[in-house]
Amino acid sequence: FRQNSNFTVNSKTMTSSDKSLSHDVFVYGSFQEPSVVNLILECSPVMVPAQLHGYHVYRLKGRLHACISPSENGLINGKILTGLTDSQLENLDMIEGSEYVRKTVEVVLTDTSEKKQVETYVWANKDDPNLYGEWDFEEWRRLHMDKFIEASTKFIEWKKNPDGRSREEFEKFVFDDPPTAA
Repeated sequence: FRQNSNFTVNSKTMTSSDKSLSHDVFVYGSFQEPSVVNLILECSPVMVPAQLHGYHVYRLKGRLHACISPSENGLINGKILTGLTDSQLENLDMIEGSEYVRKTVEVVLTDTSEKKQVETYVWANKDDPNLYGEWDFEEWRRLHMDKFIEASTKFIEWKKNPDGRSREEFEKFVFDDPPTAA
């Protein structure tokens, strides 16, 4: 028996993060894509379709990712990532950064109409002049998914071994390529 954060129950090794309650997180942008989620969380969580009322999913000028902000008549179709550990939630917190605020919201499950309290990431600056239009998941998959996966891969590598580098070095990967001079 080792003196560390692991302990054994019914022959299964559990970490201290397994002892806490699991987290359910509503996602609406790039995290609806299983390959992105699998990379960031290092697992394949169960994803349940859901709707969030009272919010709108926006594009951000010059960015590859979506954000949400309160909107009286808004409705967002997304997914709930179920049963996340504290460590997996920390990965989401780190990749979302300080521009998002994690908060508890009520969603409606698409298949059963059941209401459920979950967490989601809301854009911190609801008056941001860079918010516009409506973010489109299929367009993102077609045009930006590969670059986003590349950035996410670099981010996870950085989290495992920062080697003196700051988070900001990896934020540049979630920006659109700047326009080139003609």
